[in-house]
Amino acid sequence: MGDAVHFELLDNKSGAIHKIEKRDNYMSRKAPRIKGAGYRGERLEQIIASNLDNVCIVNSVAEPVFNNKVVDRLLVSAESSNMEPIIVINKIDLGDDEYINHSINIYKSIGYNVFKTSAVTAAGLSELKNSLKGKKNIFIGKSGVGKSSLLNRIYAHLNLQTGEISRQTDRGTHTTVTSVMVNVEENTYVIDTPGIREIDPYGIKKEDLGYYFIEFKEYIRACRFNTCTHQHEPGCAVINAVEKNNISMERYESYLRLLKTIEEGIIF
Repeated sequence: MGDAVHFELLDNKSGAIHKIEKRDNYMSRKAPRIKGAGYRGERLEQIIASNLDNVCIVNSVAEPVFNNKVVDRLLVSAESSNMEPIIVINKIDLGDDEYINHSINIYKSIGYNVFKTSAVTAAGLSELKNSLKGKKNIFIGKSGVGKSSLLNRIYAHLNLQTGEISRQTDRGTHTTVTSVMVNVEENTYVIDTPGIREIDPYGIKKEDLGYYFIEFKEYIRACRFNTCTHQHEPGCAVINAVEKNNISMERYESYLRLLKTIEEGIIF
């Protein structure tokens, strides 16, 4: 999704792609394991989309509940892919929460753009729309957080299918089953994606992970060892910054959890 290609239309109304242009960037993940397959070998790379400007990471206040660990994993994917992350906290019409506002303040303090939105009341949508203009944007997040509903409300001519949340599981029902790229305005494109159940960034080494937590960067240079993984090494400037509250404990815990998946191949 998002590739620039050279293609030929055939007489039977099918087409043939002759060339794919070099990608400026692309977002990928480790391909999900098949449950019950019993295979625990190396997981292949699965490309989600390419040639993007913005990655709109959509989470929700409730239904399903806010999950900062998912936000942090998607931030790593965006940072490692050289894309601009935009954090969208949707469904604010369902209430306000001290923890969510605390998390928003953390993301804003380290330099991320955060929008609080509602597809019901239209809160925050004009500001979000302005950030999408003239860009190629992907909307990504767990099922049920309201990606399609937001896009339908921002762009009135869209008619993306939306679904309900399961009361038993507090999860969406995968109403969007394939990624769809739409030219919504002049030079403005949006990609609506199916809800993700897991996102393990592909191709990141454990000694490099800290560079994709952007608030770690200024401290990494001061670590005693250049291969420091910031979990137990003596002279670690990142750990020292966490102890001094210069790096939030929430973000550091996300880092450790993601580091564990890199080392052991665990699915969250």
